[in-house]
Amino acid sequence: MRNFDAWLAGFRPSIADYKYYVDFNKVFNNVDAIKLPLNILNSLIGSRNIEEEFKTILAQYPETLRCIPILLAKRELDIMAMDDEGQIDFHFGKPNCSIGDYAKFMRKTGLFDLMENHIVNNLVDYVTGIETGMDSNGRKNRGGHLMKTLWRASYVNLVL
Repeated sequence: MRNFDAWLAGFRPSIADYKYYVDFNKVFNNVDAIKLPLNILNSLIGSRNIEEEFKTILAQYPETLRCIPILLAKRELDIMAMDDEGQIDFHFGKPNCSIGDYAKFMRKTGLFDLMENHIVNNLVDYVTGIETGMDSNGRKNRGGHLMKTLWRASYVNLVL
């Protein structure tokens, strides 16, 4: 029969190693994948004519559209939005709306305000922060992997 008190006394106060908190390699890879389009959108920061400049950017650089969801901490490229005018399903990977509709999306979500009022200074840094925060959800998985490793090590010790 196992001694429960001895088993419990063997627990550590934490299973966290240094890589447990944030997987920065993943964060940096995710940001690097959209760094160029984000830098193009950086030209909107502090703009006095942001809606027209945004429309010009989308017309010249349609790939910048796929960066919009992560600015709202969303990984999905499809976002549904409703207001008193109705529902619009915005697709940011394969555009399905007019450039004007995307500008309306930017205004109504507050993204234009974020940029034109200089609330952020750099979208690459901003997205790095978003990615870091979103990666904190990965701790569940990292914690599970650490527990599995610890369980295997303790199981081997019990068998031996």
